[in-house]
Amino acid sequence: QVQLVESGGGLAQTGGSLRLSCEYSGDILEINVMGWFRQGPGEQRELVAAINRGGTTKYADSVKGRFTISRDNAKNTLYLQMNSLEPDDAAVFYCVARHGDILTRVASAYDYWGQGTQVTVSS
Repeated sequence: QVQLVESGGGLAQTGGSLRLSCEYSGDILEINVMGWFRQGPGEQRELVAAINRGGTTKYADSVKGRFTISRDNAKNTLYLQMNSLEPDDAAVFYCVARHGDILTRVASAYDYWGQGTQVTVSS
């Protein structure tokens, strides 16, 4: 089992920045890919960014150049740095992890989910 605990959500202005953190624990050696999904009101969950053990990343087209995913294995923490925030970025953001090694956008392929953290962007 793997436990994921997000923090860092909140309110930002358009053009502002937030950094999300996800502390992970448990059977982490079995995890190959970690990432962030988001879900806005009435929308499906969307992969925002993912990273594998080798450091390869994948991003949603809508966040490329604005968001950066990274991980600090010494601190057991995954990050999502979000810059140039837009109102459309507002959503609940979930930290995720999976045993498989493919950077997939399919939500059901992820084995573990955090509880989510709300990001609100004021216009």
